Amino acid sequence: MKEYVELTDLAARIKEGFAELFPDRIWVKAEIREWSPRSNGHCYLTLSQTRGGKVLAESRAMIWKWHFPSIKAFFEASTGDQLRAGITVLVRVQVNFSELYGVSLFIDDIDPAFTVGEKALEKKKAIEKLEKEGYMDMQKELALPRLPRRLAVISAKTAAGLGDFRNHLENNPGGYHFDVVLFESMMQGEQAPSSIIDSLEEIREDGGFDAVLILRGGGSESDLSCFDDYDLAVAIAKFEIPVITAIGHDKDFHIADMVANTYVKTPTALADLFLDIFAGEEELLDDLEVAVQAAVSRRLSSEERALDSLKNSVVRSLLRKLSDVEKEMRSRVIRIDKGLNQRYFRYEKRASDLSTRLKNGFSNIVGRELSRVALKEAIINAADPRTILSRGYVLVTDKNNKVLKTVGKVEVGDNIGVRFSDGSLVAGVKKVYKKEEDKADTA
Repeated sequence: MKEYVELTDLAARIKEGFAELFPDRIWVKAEIREWSPRSNGHCYLTLSQTRGGKVLAESRAMIWKWHFPSIKAFFEASTGDQLRAGITVLVRVQVNFSELYGVSLFIDDIDPAFTVGEKALEKKKAIEKLEKEGYMDMQKELALPRLPRRLAVISAKTAAGLGDFRNHLENNPGGYHFDVVLFESMMQGEQAPSSIIDSLEEIREDGGFDAVLILRGGGSESDLSCFDDYDLAVAIAKFEIPVITAIGHDKDFHIADMVANTYVKTPTALADLFLDIFAGEEELLDDLEVAVQAAVSRRLSSEERALDSLKNSVVRSLLRKLSDVEKEMRSRVIRIDKGLNQRYFRYEKRASDLSTRLKNGFSNIVGRELSRVALKEAIINAADPRTILSRGYVLVTDKNNKVLKTVGKVEVGDNIGVRFSDGSLVAGVKKVYKKEEDKADTA
């Protein structure tokens, strides 16, 4: 049969070996992977070591209840951080091997200075990584609007710093108005970085803001350690509008401050930053108003002088022009007068010649007409019965006192009138002779 040992014998030998190997307590560097304080006062932990996210070693540990309160209080008072899972610690342990439970580490002391140094080292590595990736100066390239009015504030709703900021900003003596919108977020603890990143995303979706303000207003070093988070720093650096931080007192300076566009120490100082912008703009406007008034006054004086000069020049030019026009008008009047006189004399001569011709023409016409009238008068006079009667002829009328031009209208017994130049008579017709009969009778 093969040789063998009982498990209990093997465990006893291992235990003896551990006792010889670790006769005294030793200091161990490890990360607290799990943390479980119990109601009985003991605290159970899982310590581990990782590399590249892979667990290389892991061991159970515990702090007895008679050590736990003092260790916890000493660590938190020295580091300003809570003793919790997720932090790297340097602890003094007694290595123990139990036949039933295996290897256990009993913690009886802790070195808080190591943890503080580890945090500083982690912060340094994060800063170097951000610088290498170009995130440290991205926000510095953004500029605030000339008058930033709409402000997105990331803070806890009940934070005293938020109240100080609002009171100082809204009750400013200059009466400047701001539109402040609060995006509530956790501002301490392990969940704070992701909570703030979520708020940044909400602000991006809303849009229309001039700046993002991250307010905390101080606290312990452990309270503010979340602002050294690498992912939060990247989110701030990559944000599209200026991010301004005010997350601590004068002694605090975090990675979030480094990557931000601007950082100030306190929320009140942050309010002053915006008030100073508006006050500076108002002062600039006042200076511009004075400068504009002076410039306008100078310009008006210059324009008045120019207008006076122009007026005098125009008056002189007009006087010269009027003089030239007056001379031209006189010359034209003389020429017109001379031309009119010449035309008048020509027209007068024409009129005189025409009048003479008209007079001569009328005289000739009148003479001709008078001759014609005289001729007609002579003819008329020659045809006048009275003229004929004066020559010895008589005018015979019938019984109706009509002139008889033929004997065919006279009968025997009719009375006829006989008119002489010096009188008339009435005679009775005794015999009527026809023309043939008259000839015969005459013969």
